[in-house]
Amino acid sequence: MREFSSPTTATTDPRDSIPGLLAARLARDPDGTFAEVREGDAWTAVTVAEFSARVNAVAKGLVARGIEPGDRVGIMSRTRYEWTVLDFAIWAAGAVGVPVYETDSAEQVRWICSDTGTRLMVVETAAHAHVVGQVRGDLPGLVDVLVIDDGAVDALAAAGTGVDDQEIVRRSALAGMDDLATVIYTSGTTGRPKGVELTHGNFVSLSLAAVDGLGDVCAVPGARTLMFMPLAHVFARFLQVLCVPSGAVLGHAPDARHLVRDLGGFQPTFLLAVPRVFEKVYNSAEQTAGSGVKLRIFRWAAKVAITYSRTLDEPSGPSAALRTQHRLAGRLVYDKLRHALGGRCDWAVSGGAPLGERLGHFYRGIGVRVLEGYGLTETTAPTSVNRPGLTKVGTVGPAFPGTSLRVDDDGQIWISGPHVFRGYRHNPEETAEALVDGWFRTGDVGTLDDDGYLTITGRTKELIVTAGGKNVAPAALEDRLRGHPIVSQVVVVGDQRPFIGALVTLDDEMLPGWLANHGLPAMDVRTAGKDPRVLEALDRAVERANEAVSRAESIRKIRVLATDFTEANGYLTPSLKVKRSLVLRDFAPEIDALYVDTRGD
Repeated sequence: MREFSSPTTATTDPRDSIPGLLAARLARDPDGTFAEVREGDAWTAVTVAEFSARVNAVAKGLVARGIEPGDRVGIMSRTRYEWTVLDFAIWAAGAVGVPVYETDSAEQVRWICSDTGTRLMVVETAAHAHVVGQVRGDLPGLVDVLVIDDGAVDALAAAGTGVDDQEIVRRSALAGMDDLATVIYTSGTTGRPKGVELTHGNFVSLSLAAVDGLGDVCAVPGARTLMFMPLAHVFARFLQVLCVPSGAVLGHAPDARHLVRDLGGFQPTFLLAVPRVFEKVYNSAEQTAGSGVKLRIFRWAAKVAITYSRTLDEPSGPSAALRTQHRLAGRLVYDKLRHALGGRCDWAVSGGAPLGERLGHFYRGIGVRVLEGYGLTETTAPTSVNRPGLTKVGTVGPAFPGTSLRVDDDGQIWISGPHVFRGYRHNPEETAEALVDGWFRTGDVGTLDDDGYLTITGRTKELIVTAGGKNVAPAALEDRLRGHPIVSQVVVVGDQRPFIGALVTLDDEMLPGWLANHGLPAMDVRTAGKDPRVLEALDRAVERANEAVSRAESIRKIRVLATDFTEANGYLTPSLKVKRSLVLRDFAPEIDALYVDTRGD
């Protein structure tokens, strides 16, 4: 068993809370910019004082609506400024926010609202209100549904004009570190989502520790971040709270279709994203390069970036010749890529799935340092992360400040710290299994090196044991194969089978450009998945992925599916994780077909 801890100088008081963080920020920096809101083609600054006043006005509206301390209020919306206002207003009113993904089904809404006893739902659109309406008859405790696009936030502020300001002061002071702040339902790759109960102390302690340990990223003058991940996800929710004590300016990008435009206008200095976003940026840039000389230049520049980054970890550093190549590649390629991220982005934090060494070194090589981290809903998001002065590409870093990591003799990862959740809602059995003697059993497996850096190798429930008894963690293979421009998703299979295989889906956005660049005719995903030339290219990608593992762990066969895995068809969670158990169940015939003829294997 190995165990490592990271110290922090951040201190807390039992009376601390999220409203307390905002009050402290208001006291020291009322005229500073808290957020910027997009209005047409411009971004308008909102001061801390203006934000705080808006939060208090909406909180008074919640009081006028009959919301009592401890009541649950749901938010179902894309990531937008109003989400943040409502979240802080709910806390200011002494209530508990319950996020609901804007893509959730009526059945999921019914489960979340009934399990929490939600009294009020604030949704973004009439379509969301319709989803809630389908199950409202099953929710007798739900007294009202308000619609943001119909002026819900303004209506709440207007309704609260008769509520005394001191009532919000009183309610804001009710919660302490141990009190419930939110219930976040795990997006669930298996089974019914579990309600993770997170306290004010979870958010406060983690935010203050982040300012202490990641101050060079989030707490320097001019720091600003644009959020485009769902605020219903714990990662984005934590970042929203972090911006209060760190002083970073917050922006919201609700529509991924306009992300490049929003990045260019807002110009963030750091970003939060899942690996798929970084893969998309890289693959899009390669595709944009086209073919011929331009493509060769891009690939040369990418190789230089990766090589340059690797040599930064060597005592001698980059050679003079490599530095010259790196400067040239910067003018030809890197500057354009940095411009696509807004032009000022020096840092990015990646989590949710493995980023992979290739992309980590590539981005560091172009001047965007990606700090890969690891965390779960149960740990209020980050629990280990690479830091500006403590980075090992390919790992998820050392323990987060104030956190302890443990890897037992079976390779299972355990976590301890003030950011660990207090339990699963209405589920004492699962809680007792997950929380043991002050440690959280993550269900993930990994290794800790001699310096305390954590590497994730997979999930306990996802480990594949072949018929020959070989244990295979699918994540590394899936990550490498997903790096091919036209590959969207990969699910490695082979449990109790003679060899490892994989189900592969194609990216319909990347496919047309890739076909054109390779002199192939236009075709749809279904046709491409059967085309010998496309399959040959995928086989070469498999060979490259297999270089990272032994023959017994290598992918021998793939099957290209006619449909991608998406949130819409239910095979991806809102945080873009594949629901492996569902895929294994629904695509069992395709998996069986991999093993019909095993000659030569």
